[in-house]
Amino acid sequence: MSSYAEAGVDIEAGDRAVALMKAKVARSRRAEVVDDASGFAGLFDASALLRFRRPLLATSTDGVGTKVMLAQRLDKHDTIGIDLVGMVVDDLVVCGAEPLFMTDYIACGKVVPERIAEIVGGVAEGCRLAGCALVGGETAEHPGAMGADEYDLAGAGTGVVDADALLGPDRVRPGDVVLGLASAGVHSNGYSLVRHILKNADLSLDQHLPELSRTLGEELLEPTRIYSLDCLALLRETPVHAFAHITGGGLAANLSRSLPGTADARLDRSSWTQPAIFTALAERGKVPQADMDHTFNLGVGMCAILPADNADQAVALLNARGVPTWILGEITPGTGRALFN
Repeated sequence: MSSYAEAGVDIEAGDRAVALMKAKVARSRRAEVVDDASGFAGLFDASALLRFRRPLLATSTDGVGTKVMLAQRLDKHDTIGIDLVGMVVDDLVVCGAEPLFMTDYIACGKVVPERIAEIVGGVAEGCRLAGCALVGGETAEHPGAMGADEYDLAGAGTGVVDADALLGPDRVRPGDVVLGLASAGVHSNGYSLVRHILKNADLSLDQHLPELSRTLGEELLEPTRIYSLDCLALLRETPVHAFAHITGGGLAANLSRSLPGTADARLDRSSWTQPAIFTALAERGKVPQADMDHTFNLGVGMCAILPADNADQAVALLNARGVPTWILGEITPGTGRALFN
C-alpha cells in the first residue's frame, strides 16, 4: 500500500506553514481586500477603481533567479521574499501604475513550515513596503524533482494607472534630465555570474573582504530596494515623463526601453560611485567593464526622467524619503540609446 506521505508530500506540514504565515500576511492587508471564506481565491474590491477616470490594469510577473541558492546556502530565508516583491512592483510603477495586490508561488522539495513561513513573511513585508496587499499564494511540494532544502519562488502583481497618466517614451523630450536612484546593492540580477565568480575566485560567503563592512554573504543577500511608493510620491509632486527599472541587462539596456527613437540618454559615469560589492566582484572575478555594465545595476536601481526645471525638487524629495538620488545624465536628440559619456 502506498500513500501521499510515503511519496514525499506532507499535507500536515503544509497546513502548519499556512498557520504560521497568517499573521505575517495580515500586515500587508489593504482596505480593499475582501475575505474569501473558502481560501481558494484572493478577492479585491474593484470599486476602488472608480476614483480613476479610465483605469488601466497593469500586471507583472517575475522571480528571484539564482539568488535563492545563496539564501539556501546561508539558511537565511526571511528577506528573499522582499526581493520577489521588488522585482514585480517596481516593474509595475515604471508605467505609473500603483501596485494593488500580489500573489506568490513557492515550489520546494520538502515543506518545512518554519522556512516557508519565513519566505512568505518576506513577501508580506515587501508588499507592506510597496503599499500593496498579498492576497493569496500557493506552496507546492515537489519531492524527487527538488532536493529537501531546495525551493524557488515567483510572484505576480496587479496595479492600476489612469490612461491619461500613463508614463512612457512618448513623453520624453530632449532637455529632460535623468535621475539615478541608488540601489541597495546587487538586488536580484546577475547571480549566475556572482556564483561563477565565487567559485572561480574561491570565495566563501562567510568571508570578510577588506572593502566590505560585513560578510560577503550578508552583502549579497541584501534585499532589493522597493521604489514603488517613492516613485508614486514623486509623481504626485513633479511631472515625471518616464521611469526605468534597472534589472537584468544593466543600466543602459533598461533605460533605453524608456526612450523614444528620437532621443538619447547621455549618462555621466562620474556622477556616482558604484558600491564596493561591484568593485569587489569585478576585481576578484576579472570581469570586463562591458560585462559588468550588461549584467549588474552598478548602484543605480531605478531611473526617473523629468523636465530639467523639476530636477532639484525631485532630488530633494527622494533624498528626504531615504532614497539617495542624483542627476545621472540628460536627454539629447538621438536614436533611442543610453550612452555613457
